[in-house]
Amino acid sequence: MRTKFSVKKLILGVLLASATSMVQVHAADAEQSLVIKNHRFEPAEIKVAANQRIKLNVSNLDATPEEFESHSLSREKRIPAGAKAVIYIGPLKPGRYEFFGEFNPETAMGAVVAN
Repeated sequence: MRTKFSVKKLILGVLLASATSMVQVHAADAEQSLVIKNHRFEPAEIKVAANQRIKLNVSNLDATPEEFESHSLSREKRIPAGAKAVIYIGPLKPGRYEFFGEFNPETAMGAVVAN
């Protein structure tokens, strides 16, 4: 009986360790950087892996606020002048997801391309 109990404990330990490592893999999001400068997004196109969650680090270098907005990504985030923000997106199916600056839509345009 003691052997069965030890085997059960061993199996439970292995399963718990596997589940923990799986959580750690999913917790690490891919990171991309986006800069707002001269009322434009740089880079204007961000390429990411499909089906992966993305941590988008946005830095506004302008002297005025900007709002990152995307209908296809269902995101809207105001970024004050000289500030930074984090926007989580995805996981995304393969495709092109456009975004724009609410305060400067003529110049602040970009897209996330998931492959």
